[in-house]
Amino acid sequence: MTDQPQPGRSSARPPRSGGPVRTPSEEEWLRVHAFLNRNRHELAVRAGAEYPPDTRLAGTPLIAPPAWRLPAPVALDSIRLELRPDAPGPDSPDLAALAPSALPRRPDGTRYQRYSEAVGRLVRPAVFENRPTYRLVEADLAGAAGPRLAFGRGRFFDGIDAGGPAGHEYAAAVLGQTAGEAPLTADVPPTGESTAGDGPFRAALGAGEAGETSPAGEYGAGGGSFRAALGGPAGLAARSATLAVSALTLRYDRRAGTASFPLHHRDASLVSHGGGLYQVIPVGVFQPSGEARWNERNDFSLWRGLLREYAEELLGADEDYGSERAPVDYAGWPLARTMTAALADGRIRAWCLGLGADPLTFALDLLAVVVIDAPLYDDLFGAAVDANAEGRVLRPRPFDEPSVTELLAGTPLQAAAAALLTLALAHRETLLGW
Repeated sequence: MTDQPQPGRSSARPPRSGGPVRTPSEEEWLRVHAFLNRNRHELAVRAGAEYPPDTRLAGTPLIAPPAWRLPAPVALDSIRLELRPDAPGPDSPDLAALAPSALPRRPDGTRYQRYSEAVGRLVRPAVFENRPTYRLVEADLAGAAGPRLAFGRGRFFDGIDAGGPAGHEYAAAVLGQTAGEAPLTADVPPTGESTAGDGPFRAALGAGEAGETSPAGEYGAGGGSFRAALGGPAGLAARSATLAVSALTLRYDRRAGTASFPLHHRDASLVSHGGGLYQVIPVGVFQPSGEARWNERNDFSLWRGLLREYAEELLGADEDYGSERAPVDYAGWPLARTMTAALADGRIRAWCLGLGADPLTFALDLLAVVVIDAPLYDDLFGAAVDANAEGRVLRPRPFDEPSVTELLAGTPLQAAAAALLTLALAHRETLLGW
């Protein structure tokens, strides 16, 4: 595994020479997309700062309304899941009318019909397939009846077609796309460098202070029309809301009373969301393992989704589970059987700490912590991979206040990772059973 984060390093690949001829509209779209990828962390922090402080979870950029918050960790399996196959689709806003620059013109003069189509044609990442998903339609973690999540049917590209333009519209506004005010010279600052001082990125952001509230009200986002039409980060009615489960994995040494955790650097050339940022591991979209109808019910489990992500992200397993031929046999799969038995006997504890939305792309993350006793962790993941299909895996680092504080202060973390680490540190006595 890799040892340390490298906050100032971009993993985006430069354009190839002699590539296809682009239209001016496509070139402008690519300019904004490159600016977004190179400054994703700064843009997310800026977008989060435009929302009232009481909407930001644990003082981080992640946005969470009251119904998505938990006063204390709850067992992951205590969340009641509802599957609504007949749930109506979202009332999606007209992207072409509200943010036409997110749909560039092709050489024949027509616009791309969907944002995902433009991504697939112009900057297709290595991992980019329109798979089925469980679309979040309702979320209430704080209700008197206990935490509950309700899902309809969705597709991965439907989520891209909402969150992608939301980030693109914001980045274009910051870059000054229409007026051509700011050159594409900004980059992620190195660890410890202030983002509120002078410099090319600050100039592109404009004169507003980092903590001021946007006059656009609850929507922030520089008043972006498409972002507002989506209902802001917490809106679910106007978009296909794809949910990821983000799990902070703690290797817990009971004898020493210490814990550690690995991190994941997401490669912008490999993934469609969060490229160039650091994240907890594993993280995965909540979705069936395949298209066959039996997968919809068989895989409708937060825990089973995490089991597949542990295999893929820490052990480098392939995403093909043969589930087009037969449902995944979780009871017969050695990794799943071992981890599920350990969950039952207490060697693994799985918690939920809340739910939040990225302020830049509106991506949704359920915040989980999985605590694994050290001997079992070493048996399962002692030979974890250094890299996987989505980026680099960093060696476990201490789960203590100095280590977490250093990460939060100087590393470009995804908003979900920042919130999860902050909350986990605050609740570490509960999580570790001290």
